[in-house]
Amino acid sequence: MSYDIALKRIYSPSEPDDGARVLVDRLWPRGKQREALALTDWYRDASPSPLLRRQLHQQEISSAVFTVRYRGELRDHPEALLPLMRHARRGRLTLLSAERNLDDSYLPTLQQALLEALQAEDTADCEPSSPPCLAHLLASQGMPSR
Repeated sequence: MSYDIALKRIYSPSEPDDGARVLVDRLWPRGKQREALALTDWYRDASPSPLLRRQLHQQEISSAVFTVRYRGELRDHPEALLPLMRHARRGRLTLLSAERNLDDSYLPTLQQALLEALQAEDTADCEPSSPPCLAHLLASQGMPSR
């Protein structure tokens, strides 16, 4: 299945085709009132940890190291992706951040992790879940069961 996950700055105006608009940032954007943003949700758990963000901004680590560590945080806490996956399954999901340059931010990494998690879940749903299901599947394909 194909999923539509867009990236956008929180300071860009909302558009009717944005779908679910989710701010994925630990900090609230300066000078913005919640009502003016047309948010579906503000979800902090999938954003980089404060320590990791601080290390990047203080140039203690490179952006490449940041990306590897952020993917590690997402891998260690797969439940953090579940609310975003639910939004993506319902239609277009627009991930929002206050970052100035989205291409160099954490959002593309989050987008890729979401797509991979959705694909893995879709693949797992296609496999038989129990021996009787497998026997039925084999029989329908003309194969003998054990």
